[in-house]
Amino acid sequence: MIRRVTGVVGVLLMGVGAALLPDAGDLTGVLLWLGGAALLHDLLIAPLVLAAGWLLVRGRARGPVRGALLTAGALTAVALPVLLRPGKPANSSVLPLDYPRDWLLALAGVVVGTAMVALLRARRGRRQ
Repeated sequence: MIRRVTGVVGVLLMGVGAALLPDAGDLTGVLLWLGGAALLHDLLIAPLVLAAGWLLVRGRARGPVRGALLTAGALTAVALPVLLRPGKPANSSVLPLDYPRDWLLALAGVVVGTAMVALLRARRGRRQ
C-alpha cells in the first residue's frame, strides 16, 4: 500500500515539475542540469555506492549503508552548485541560508537514521 501511495505522490510531483517547466526562463539550462544529474547518478554515484556497500559492510547492514550512501550522494549532487559557489552573492536574498551547514546537518540526519535502522535490524537478528 505504501509503495502505491509513494508512487502516486511521485507521479503527481513529476506532473507539477512538468507543468512548471515552460515557465523556466532558461529551458536549455534546466534540461542540461537534469541530464547532467541523471548522468552523474548513473555513471558515478550509483556504482560508487554499490562498490562501497559491497566492500565496507557484510550482512544485514549492507542495505541501509547503501541507502545512506546513495542519499548522501544525491544530497551532495543537489548541493554542489551552492557549495562550490565562491564568496557571498552580491544580493544577500539570493542565498540567504548557511547552505554548507545545512548540507552537513542533512548528512548527519542520514547517518543517524542509518545507524538507527542498522541497530534495529541487529536487534531483530538477535531475537530470531
